[in-house]
Amino acid sequence: MAAGVRSTWLEPRHHLLSWVLSLETARRHFRNTVLVTDTAGATLLVEGLGLAFNEVSTDLDCLADAEPEWWALGKLAAYRTQHEPFIHVDSDVYLWSPLPDRLITAPVLAQNIEIFQPGNSYYDPEVFESALVGHGWLPPEWLGTRQLGRAPLAAVCCGIVGGTDVEFLAHYAAQAIDLVSRPENGSALDRLEDRASHVILVEQFLLWACLKYHRGNPSSRFRDIWIEYLFESEEQAYQGAAVSPYTHLIGSAKRNHLIMDRLERRVRRQYPELASRIDYLA
Repeated sequence: MAAGVRSTWLEPRHHLLSWVLSLETARRHFRNTVLVTDTAGATLLVEGLGLAFNEVSTDLDCLADAEPEWWALGKLAAYRTQHEPFIHVDSDVYLWSPLPDRLITAPVLAQNIEIFQPGNSYYDPEVFESALVGHGWLPPEWLGTRQLGRAPLAAVCCGIVGGTDVEFLAHYAAQAIDLVSRPENGSALDRLEDRASHVILVEQFLLWACLKYHRGNPSSRFRDIWIEYLFESEEQAYQGAAVSPYTHLIGSAKRNHLIMDRLERRVRRQYPELASRIDYLA
């Protein structure tokens, strides 16, 4: 888990409540849990809130000067630093049941695929690319898939993401970080409006592009790469906890009073000591 900097929660305490439920449900199924954060995040989540991770890394201190609107950089930096098979779980994801073996053993795993048509989606690569025209850099994987023209493209929803091929995942993460941090790109992207909404291209579209570009490419060391999804579609992923072993609170749900009330009641009932700490912190 990587602590981020962007919040869309109804109230700050709901963000902390979600951290509690996300970690505690993950701990049921995984022997080792690691928090990847910065010093401030460790102080809040471990020292203040008392979350019981097996390991804590403050590697994200390296992002102290990063633009906050690129809120996925923390996740990408966490992916890049892994040297063993891993599963990253977002702090708004709750694992009610163990993940299936087909995911655990896959080179790359993720929540679900998201199909989109350029110009008719919240994924808007054309606007992103226009900011870089003439003076920016795009990864070869991005350029290669965009040569498909206006054919439907796809992205990888990263509510959970990881896999056994840590070399490929580190390569993808490095390309994504480069995309927003290269000096020539940084100055160009400064003019891009609403960068926080375009970061899903950097994290999720680029992952799909890397998979598509390298899969079956005889000159690529990642030519045998493939991905396994927990859900076959977006619709299946969000059909509800009553019929799913997994819940991912998408943006609008975080501001839904009924959903936040249910989250708070669950945490107060199951983890009263941690809830009391949240009362003090928030």
